Amino acid sequence: MDSSAASTHLHPRLRVLVTRAVHQASALGDALASYGLLVVAIPAIELAEPTDEYEGLHTALQSLDEFDWLLFTSANAVAVFAEQREELAVEEVPCRIASIGAATSRALRSAGLRVDLQPEVAVAEAFARALRPHARGRRMLLVRAEAARDVLPMEIARAGGECMVAAAYRTVVPQGSVEALRRELPGVAAVTFTSSSAVRNLLELCDAAGVTLPPSAVLASIGPITTATLHEAGYAVTVESSVAQVEVLASELARYLRRRGLSDV
Repeated sequence: MDSSAASTHLHPRLRVLVTRAVHQASALGDALASYGLLVVAIPAIELAEPTDEYEGLHTALQSLDEFDWLLFTSANAVAVFAEQREELAVEEVPCRIASIGAATSRALRSAGLRVDLQPEVAVAEAFARALRPHARGRRMLLVRAEAARDVLPMEIARAGGECMVAAAYRTVVPQGSVEALRRELPGVAAVTFTSSSAVRNLLELCDAAGVTLPPSAVLASIGPITTATLHEAGYAVTVESSVAQVEVLASELARYLRRRGLSDV
């Protein structure tokens, strides 16, 4: 994080809505608060077990020796994989492991798993390009959310590999957030989005609450895929993080707000 930027706090009444799941919100919230922003945390995503109740993941865990690569596209998937691995007492992970980005790699290392491959850019397309040279004749296991883009399986198949998908979790709209959104949304100066699911779920929450995103609010996106989802929904993105990391998103949003003359110094 830019320490010089962090020392220049923004107006203390400036409120920023964080829409991450409850267990993820603190990292982004802490980063935003370090710039003097008032964080309003309303989760637009709640994690639930997959509809198959981990059947697919359990089957895969018990046959890891049949796969050449193990692929992860989120820290959430890593956490569930580690929990279910422990529950089934699976000791060996003989596959090579690929991670989509830095946050997922940190989660893997925290779970005691090595990272053999990580693309420079944390998006599915870059991940697919990095995996393509390793795909031909290989079997890969992708542990991910139940509903997700199929870029990786499709690209791996095109490159001559086989990709099995195991659902680790599904994302649902937390109904308890409806009242909080109705109360807090009119007063926010900016809204952060860290995934396409967060975009879709927040808009569902808005519908349920009978509100819309304030026209004056700055919309800040973690990266191009999330930005595209906002554009498809008819919203213009003001700030897109140059790197798909919450610390960078917070820094660049704070810098933009400062340029608009909202600094208190």
